[in-house]
Amino acid sequence: MARTAAGLTIADGQCLIDDGFVTETIAASPDGLAVAPEVADDCVVDASGLLVLPGIVDIHGDAFERQIMPRPGVDFPIDVALADSDRQAVANGITTVFHGVTWSWEPGLRGPDNARRLLAAIERLRPTLSADTRFHLRHEVFNLDAEATIVEWLSDKRIDILAFNDHMAATAEGMTRKQSLARMVERSGVSREEFLRIAARVRERRSEVPGSVARIAAAAEACGVPMLSHDDASPEQRLHYRALGCRVAEFPTTLETAQEAAAGGDAIVLGAPNVVRGGSHTGWTRASDMIAQGLCSVLASDYYYPAQLLAAFRLAADGTLPLARAWALVSAAPAAAAGLLDRGRIAPGLRADLLLVDATAQRPRLVATIAAGRIVHLVEADRLMRAPARHPARLQGALP
Repeated sequence: MARTAAGLTIADGQCLIDDGFVTETIAASPDGLAVAPEVADDCVVDASGLLVLPGIVDIHGDAFERQIMPRPGVDFPIDVALADSDRQAVANGITTVFHGVTWSWEPGLRGPDNARRLLAAIERLRPTLSADTRFHLRHEVFNLDAEATIVEWLSDKRIDILAFNDHMAATAEGMTRKQSLARMVERSGVSREEFLRIAARVRERRSEVPGSVARIAAAAEACGVPMLSHDDASPEQRLHYRALGCRVAEFPTTLETAQEAAAGGDAIVLGAPNVVRGGSHTGWTRASDMIAQGLCSVLASDYYYPAQLLAAFRLAADGTLPLARAWALVSAAPAAAAGLLDRGRIAPGLRADLLLVDATAQRPRLVATIAAGRIVHLVEADRLMRAPARHPARLQGALP
C-alpha cells in the first residue's frame, strides 16, 4: 500500500543531480521535489549507502498483454491484468508507464474491441494505480476503418502518444510459414480461413494508407500529441514521417535510418532487453553499439519490465556510458520524447518520482520506489523512520 504522508524526506543518499552524484537530502511530496529542505517532513527514508535516481519513464511496453492473455486463447479480466502490470512496473522502478496498445485490422487481442476496453479500463483505473499510467496507441496503418475513432480520441485528449506501425509485409511473409500463421490465427480468435480472408481484404486497400496516415498525423500534431514511427526501414521513410511531424524513431531497422534520425535531431528508441541480453532477439544490431555511436536516445522496456533498470547499469559496467548518462536514457530522455517536462530529473518543483537503488551487488537492487511523493514499493522497511522537528537527516527510530 502506498504511503500517503504529506511529506517525505530521503536522507543521505547519493543523488543523481544534473550530471553527477552528490550526497544530499531531498523532500518529496505530491506537490513535487525540494533539494536540501530546511524543515523536516512527516517521515524520513534513510538512503545511506544507496543511489537516489529519477523514476523510470517507459514510453513503449506491451508486457501487460501477457497478463491479459498469458496463453493463446486464455483471457483474464483487464482490471486484474492492469493491476498486476502496475505492481510489476513500480517493483522495477517504472513510475511513468505508457501501455503500448496495438489496434490492428486483426480481430482478437489486438482488435478494436480490445483497444476500446483497454482505453476505458486505463482511464477508469488510473487513479488507483501507483505508476502514472498512460495510453500509447500503436496504430496499424492498414487499419483504415479506425481513422475516424482515432481522430476523435485525439481531439478528446484520450491518447497520450501515437505510433504508426506497419506490420503488413511481415504478416504477409508470416502467412507463408505454418508456425507463424498458427500464432497469428490463435491471437485473432478466428478460423484460419477467416483470418486469411480478412488479411486479403485489408491488403486490397493499400492505396488508401498514405492519405489516412497523413490525416491522422495532422490531427495528432494539432492536438499536441507526440508521434512515433515504428520500424522505419530506410532514411527516406524517416524523412517522410518527420515531415508529418513525427519526431520519434522507434526501433529503426537499419543503421542508415538511425543515422538519419540522429542527424535530424529525432529521438531514437531502442529496446532495453537488447542491452541486457547483449543483442537483439530478432538478430538485429546490438543496442549498446548503437548507444556508443550516439544512435539511441531512449531505452524502453519493450516486452520486459525489469530491463530498463538493468540496462542502464549494464551500460555503465561495460564502460559504454557513465551511469548518469546511461540513466538519462530511461528517465529524462523518454520524458522529453513524450512531452513530459515535469519529470525524469531530480530538481526542485519537478514531479516527485524517485528510486533508491543498492548498486553494491552484482546487479542493481531496487530498495524503494517513490511515485508522486508516495512510497509505492519498499523492501527494507527499517529504512523508514520518524523525522525529528528540524533535522531531516537525523533519524530518531523506526516508525511503528
